[in-house]
Amino acid sequence: MSFSSDIKEDLSKLNTFVDKTQVKHELIGYLLTNNATIIENKQIRYATESEYNINRYSKLLSNLSINHQIDIEGNTFVIKLKAKDIPFINSKTINKKSATNINDIDQEVINEIDKSIDSQKSVIRGAFLGSGSINNPENEYHLEIIFLNFENRNYIKNMLEKSFNIYTKELNKPNKISLYIKDGEEISKLLALIGANKGILKFEDIRVQKEMRGKVNRLVNCETANLNKTLNAAVEQIEAIRKLQKEKRFNILDDNLKEIAILRLENPDISLVELGKKLKNPIGKSGVNYRLKKIIELANLDK
Repeated sequence: MSFSSDIKEDLSKLNTFVDKTQVKHELIGYLLTNNATIIENKQIRYATESEYNINRYSKLLSNLSINHQIDIEGNTFVIKLKAKDIPFINSKTINKKSATNINDIDQEVINEIDKSIDSQKSVIRGAFLGSGSINNPENEYHLEIIFLNFENRNYIKNMLEKSFNIYTKELNKPNKISLYIKDGEEISKLLALIGANKGILKFEDIRVQKEMRGKVNRLVNCETANLNKTLNAAVEQIEAIRKLQKEKRFNILDDNLKEIAILRLENPDISLVELGKKLKNPIGKSGVNYRLKKIIELANLDK
């Protein structure tokens, strides 16, 4: 099962049916998504491939005493109900000839949303269940909810930002109007908001492990880069020293340069700091670096 399915299974088991207001607002969240459409005979059709999702939607409808029919179309679960049976939708709106899409009634549905925090949480939970998805955080952080239109999407976006300080981005395509989150912290906040308690624990566990692996990899890469830099420098220094020896120019070096050159040949893989400590009169890293650079310059004088 996917990570997204695990989250929806978690949410489908929430026992919020005692509070009719929460039930109503979660249903409103479903109706704002792209999976709810109006078809012939003024019926609302909701379709999903998630068994947990369709069961949750059916329970919401039953709790509000709304008659509905469940069908299976291939891999898709479908629930159909008469729009006029939804108590908070005006029958006059449904009977308009122009009402051929749920876009024609979405503003009326939005007007039914009260401003309480619990009601807003329920709407957001319904929207996520209605058409939301979340990637396995092992791969990348990506949570997305697809809506019927810009108005519905913007309404939920503003609700998340103003009431809960959760910030999302927008996707505007002819066949896809959505809001999405790619920040792990913001996704975690949204999962906590809608009540995905088991899901957030798993998400945070993966997130912490992923970030720790990232830190370890960065440290290893940094150390490897520094080691490679040290080794490359040492190879250049040793080549310069051997060149001076081969060309009988080594003996003309002053005693300080000779001493550091011999130590480098004897200790090809140690750092400049360690080389400096091995001198008769120890010096720091910059002093060692200066002497070795001088040796390289002298070796390259004939170029």
